[in-house]
Amino acid sequence: MEPKLERISYTSSVDQKERDFFLYLPSGYDDKADKKWPVILFLHGNGERGNGKDELDYVLLHGPLYEAWIQKKDLPFIIISPQLHMFDMDKRGISYIDNRSASQIPERQTEGVPPRDPHFATPRPMSGVATHDDMSEIPALLPEGWDKVEKDLLHIVSHVQKNFNTDKNRLYLTGLSYGGFGTWWLASQHPEMFAAIAPVVGWGHPSYIAPIAKHQIPVWQFAGGRDHTVPIQYFYPGLNRLEQLGHPRVRFTTHEDMGHDAWRRVYRSDDFYQWLLNQSR
Repeated sequence: MEPKLERISYTSSVDQKERDFFLYLPSGYDDKADKKWPVILFLHGNGERGNGKDELDYVLLHGPLYEAWIQKKDLPFIIISPQLHMFDMDKRGISYIDNRSASQIPERQTEGVPPRDPHFATPRPMSGVATHDDMSEIPALLPEGWDKVEKDLLHIVSHVQKNFNTDKNRLYLTGLSYGGFGTWWLASQHPEMFAAIAPVVGWGHPSYIAPIAKHQIPVWQFAGGRDHTVPIQYFYPGLNRLEQLGHPRVRFTTHEDMGHDAWRRVYRSDDFYQWLLNQSR
């Protein structure tokens, strides 16, 4: 059987309005009634926010859902992809939100796949950067982020686990940029839920590290060496804190030649998905 992409409605606890989230069901899902499938919860970046209805398709721009549905990568996961509320980000003069249009949204083709967009230009030279040791004055969270919809995320995961054939011991959490920060935050609040986390171009504040270390959730962190949106020097303190607390399962991959959109390479990689599949709660 071909994979399916469903839209599932829920009522948001933020504003009591109906919204949708995407649910990807992999090839063979309907043919294997007894199989329990691993699940990826994906948190998108700042530019893909929206009303959860006619703007939900912006979630298709990047990440595992783009790979599975648009690029037809055969990923053996159920993928949950909600959309973060706008929270007035469209009133702050953010160019990549103000200037986006529906024409940018990729479509699944009947035959073949669309060409991939080029990577962001990274004209600055590669250079190693020392860690930023004192994080006491650095805010732990970005404004109006995924922490604002905690109840929604928990409800969505619970709904999927109750109504679809999921393996509760293999729930994986990943996100890019704003979603990378959200990944660290949600894992710190509910460390018992996740079999592994993979924050991409979003660092974890040291203040959120202890619960993750206590539960020894496998971590694979990704960064771009030329990323000037989320500077690499802020990634080290949280990761070092994990190791200081005795966490033995910490990976950190820096794509030195790439900028903030290092996520394009990360989510395209077969190694990424195989690593997830090797982790179980």
